[in-house]
Amino acid sequence: MSNQTFGQPVGQVLVVGASQGIGLEFVRQLVAMTSVVQVYAACRKPEQATDLQELAGDRLTLIQMDTTNETQVEQAIAQIKAQTDRLNFVINCVGVLHDGDLKPEKGLRQIDGDRMLQYFQVNSISAILLAKHLVPLFKHDQPSVFASISAKVGSIGDNGLGGWYGYRASKAALNMLMKTTAIEYKRTCPNNIITVLHPGTTDTQLSKPFQRNVPPEKLFSPTQTVNYLLDVIGQLTPADSGDFFSWNGDRLPW
Repeated sequence: MSNQTFGQPVGQVLVVGASQGIGLEFVRQLVAMTSVVQVYAACRKPEQATDLQELAGDRLTLIQMDTTNETQVEQAIAQIKAQTDRLNFVINCVGVLHDGDLKPEKGLRQIDGDRMLQYFQVNSISAILLAKHLVPLFKHDQPSVFASISAKVGSIGDNGLGGWYGYRASKAALNMLMKTTAIEYKRTCPNNIITVLHPGTTDTQLSKPFQRNVPPEKLFSPTQTVNYLLDVIGQLTPADSGDFFSWNGDRLPW
């Protein structure tokens, strides 16, 4: 593969965490692309994902996948392998910031080991399980991209405010896991580009409790966010594999 840019997603694509927010919008836009042959949309409970079901058609396949369960990840990838021998684009949108009793910590007194583990299970380990089982579908001679949604607060170098221990650390771990995977993929899947992406503050369930102090021009709709991220992805070259980018194309510090 030369140093040409990846360009627009083509062929066979997989969206993980596809039932809502950024993942759902990726499905909407990818299904509408004439260059995309098939979209595989994975989520924990596709039978309950009504917005996703409304997009159903010949070019969209819904797949059950709980990324915290390796058996389900393996089974879901096997379902895809039964239909195609390759994927050209995978976007991992799985992530958690708050869920019931799980909330970002403001200080050390709020640290709870079990809740910290939950952040890592969803935000970090899920992605490396995907990377492990996707290898056979990236071993082909066409350009491909494996992108994961990270967060700027996962940048250690950019951390000037503190707090949010579990979320920050789990996103930093995600970045390291994908950086390390990119090094191995250069040997095993040499035509693949791995990237982690900061989407900006997007108007989704994940960000709703924290939108109050966000200027209106900095609060993106899912459509805006996906447009920005697709532009960034489209400019990636093999030299960018393993790097961390913001929604506007800026390279972010680790």
